[in-house]
Amino acid sequence: MVKKKKSIRNWVTFIAFALLIVGGSLFYMYVFTPKNSVELYQELRFADNFEAVQKHILDGYDNKFKEEDFKYIQNNSADWVGQFTLFDYGDKSYVVMTSPGTERLKILAVEELPEDIRAFFVELSE
Repeated sequence: MVKKKKSIRNWVTFIAFALLIVGGSLFYMYVFTPKNSVELYQELRFADNFEAVQKHILDGYDNKFKEEDFKYIQNNSADWVGQFTLFDYGDKSYVVMTSPGTERLKILAVEELPEDIRAFFVELSE
């Protein structure tokens, strides 16, 4: 009987520990990861150093955000923060302006991109 109680207690301890790890990871991702353009701007603007914001750069895209860019963002206040999504269909591209800083995205405007701007974003994504 004592062995069975010890086994159950071990399983309960293991499950509690596993839930703590998973819950802690989810909490960290939810609380400390920017979810929209406003939070990203705040993260960049008020970061202690460039290394602190590098965790937000997707692997393989490190060369797309330089320390000089970071310093400019740090030393200047943005006049406006917008949030945009691009849809590319091969022959056309659309930009969708959405509401920054809101819990759920709301569409503010949709425009087809002119060819020169479309080419810029296609090149940027390569």
